[in-house]
Amino acid sequence: MPFPDKSAAPTARQGRRAVMLCVTAAIAFLGFGTVSGLPGNAEEPAPAAKSANSKHFDERIRPFLNRHCLECHGAVKPKGKFRVDELAADFDKISSRERWQAVLKKIEAGEMPPKENARPAKQEVQILADWVNGNVKAAVARSAAEGRVVMRRLNRLEYENTIRDLLGIEIDLKESLPQDGMADGFDNVGAALHISSFLMEKYLEAADKSLTLAIANRPKPPSVKKRYSLKDQHQVKVTTESVFRTIDDTVVMFCSSAWQEVRLYQFYPSNRGQYRFRISVSGYQSADKPITFRVGAGAGLGRLAGKNGLVGYFDAPANKPTVIEFVATIEPQQTIAILPYGLPGSNTVSKIGADKYEGPGLAVQWIEVEGPLNDTWPPVGHREIFGDLKQGLAPSYNFRDRVEVISKNPEADAEAILHRFARRAFRRAVTDDDIKPFLKLVNARLADKHSFEQSMRVGIMGVMLSPEFLFLQEKPGKLDDFALASRLSYFLWSTTPDDELLTLAEQKKLSQPEILRQQVERLLKHPKAATFTENFVGQWLGLRDIDATEPSHVLYPEFDHMLKVSMIRETELFFDEVLKNDLSLTNFVASDFSMLNGRLAKHYGIPDVNGWEFRKVMLPKESHRGGVLTMAAVLKVTANGTYTSPVNRGVWILDRILGTPPPPPPEAVSAIVPDTRGAITIRDQLAKHRQNASCASCHVKIDPPGFALESFDVIGGWRENYRTTGNGGVVMVEGRRMPYHKGKPVDPADVLPDGQKFQNIDEFKQLLLKDKDQLARALAEKIVVYATGGAASTVDKEEIETIVKKVREKNYGLRSLVHEVVESKLFLNK
Repeated sequence: MPFPDKSAAPTARQGRRAVMLCVTAAIAFLGFGTVSGLPGNAEEPAPAAKSANSKHFDERIRPFLNRHCLECHGAVKPKGKFRVDELAADFDKISSRERWQAVLKKIEAGEMPPKENARPAKQEVQILADWVNGNVKAAVARSAAEGRVVMRRLNRLEYENTIRDLLGIEIDLKESLPQDGMADGFDNVGAALHISSFLMEKYLEAADKSLTLAIANRPKPPSVKKRYSLKDQHQVKVTTESVFRTIDDTVVMFCSSAWQEVRLYQFYPSNRGQYRFRISVSGYQSADKPITFRVGAGAGLGRLAGKNGLVGYFDAPANKPTVIEFVATIEPQQTIAILPYGLPGSNTVSKIGADKYEGPGLAVQWIEVEGPLNDTWPPVGHREIFGDLKQGLAPSYNFRDRVEVISKNPEADAEAILHRFARRAFRRAVTDDDIKPFLKLVNARLADKHSFEQSMRVGIMGVMLSPEFLFLQEKPGKLDDFALASRLSYFLWSTTPDDELLTLAEQKKLSQPEILRQQVERLLKHPKAATFTENFVGQWLGLRDIDATEPSHVLYPEFDHMLKVSMIRETELFFDEVLKNDLSLTNFVASDFSMLNGRLAKHYGIPDVNGWEFRKVMLPKESHRGGVLTMAAVLKVTANGTYTSPVNRGVWILDRILGTPPPPPPEAVSAIVPDTRGAITIRDQLAKHRQNASCASCHVKIDPPGFALESFDVIGGWRENYRTTGNGGVVMVEGRRMPYHKGKPVDPADVLPDGQKFQNIDEFKQLLLKDKDQLARALAEKIVVYATGGAASTVDKEEIETIVKKVREKNYGLRSLVHEVVESKLFLNK
């Protein structure tokens, strides 16, 4: 809190209330919630036209549907979820429009009504076609006037990153904001990003929290540089299992039991900030192999193994002390902890005693900590707001050593600060009229005798809650250079444009094709582009669901935290490698290399790869890996924690790789749950399932791709037999009897709807590669959705085909695909 003294509490509460009231007034003044382009604000057809269309529908179209479609798709015995009696004549909704087009396509192709039923007359079909096509054309014209993408707000991650770059602070905000909606597989699609009063309250809290962290109201905290030995840490001093060996100041850790994690208890900082850690380590009695260890940062032991508490995994080379260095943000009264990976449990070591144990261990010579790191004071975030204005003891809030920004010319300084801040916050050039409402808030606070800094906080928070900040400002038609800068930056960096992009936009140069291409290259080469890989790949392939299920410890005892982290890293590094070198996107289906470390290579059965560090590994010819389909991360997120389902994996391939997602299953049909006892195979279960006529038409497309992946288990390991919890063959691994049994053999063979057969995943991949255009088309659509925040519709197909044609001429290069998307009309226009 900005007012730590108890004597200041009443003033603090009054100040907080004033901020709430003033910012609420600002929002009302700015007209928040009535922004043009929000979902639902599309121009409605004229009443007369709407009435005539409804009359035509009632007189000509509805009777046609009743005669030829209602028997199978009505309320009595509907096939699937499709009901013609619930099909509304609303062509302004993309989903409704595309459903009408799908109906027309099947009728014109003779697929519906069924062959045994009477065929509709050509004249009737033509009337339906004219009505559907005419309404689609009119709806598309209305949509074009508004733009294909509705105005969208920043999602949680984009908001957090924008605050970070705007204020120069490291802060976790997204977890305190409501979960974002998703559409078409992504959480940055405008139609799914709604706004609410609850969200506005959370934005207010986030803005207040961010400014409190960014503005320096205390003297520069002293920076300390100190070296520690693990022999002085509590865990080493009090352990009774004899699992540590002490050699002078060096401590050797011999086991990987979580409760033997060693925390640096002597380091508990009172100030939040970034700290530099240098750890001298080496492998002990480890022959020529490195010892991998994990470093976590947090308040509790359990947190250190989690996503938020993990600093990283590192390698200690054998018998040669090496200094590992990293910088981490540490909260007050928190510390770091170290735990080796892949060593035995404490019982194994304690039975022998650490002094006599001859197995490998992690030797930690010393740990050096320096921080908090502040090259300048006030810090960057403070200067980003107030520039070089001096600080002093504020007359209204003179408590302890608290200082505030002071001004000899408050109104002029306030105007200059708001101009500078609003330009960066609004991501465009600003005028005097733009900042008037916020300047009015500041002046009102000054008139009430509040300090300059506290008055400025109200104005700045008003900017941070403005629609101009929370929403991407895009007008119908071709994007102006500022809107283009934002769309490009949020596409590749998930954050606000930097000064170079804004300067080019001010000069109206960014939209020039050559400069735009240069900027795409610059952004892709920047470290911030890692967010593109993480966010796009995480959603395109569904990797964000990696923790949705926990593999059964009985069936999959080899699954551990490092394997899970390695799975995700492989996929991200593979995408980076394809993107960086403009390799063909067909590598996502079949590739002769992957990015592996020792843990993942062991999981894949690939020899001679050790340690945590990832490297490009050429896959053996006999390996069934290569491409994302056979990566452990994908195989895990498409499976339950206990079993695999060809249905789930088949749907995933059709949607994510081929861009042809099947319709949802009928409500009355229950899902298939594989029998983990091994009494009946999933193939036998699905064969019975397909006897249901309403299921067969979809499962003939879904099941074959799913069966192609049946040779991979829940955690992506290769298998020739299922693992069962029932009776079966005994399984021995490295001399140990496993808690699971050997079940029935896996059969990955199947037939595609067009009659093409395959025996295994390798043959299935080759069948997919026959239609490279479809692979490019599917990925192009995904990238367009992610890049623009708008779902791809049938109207976009022509432009998508243009992108595919250009990428085909460039050997389907992934980097080329990104460039072609950016240069397309879909990206350059709202």
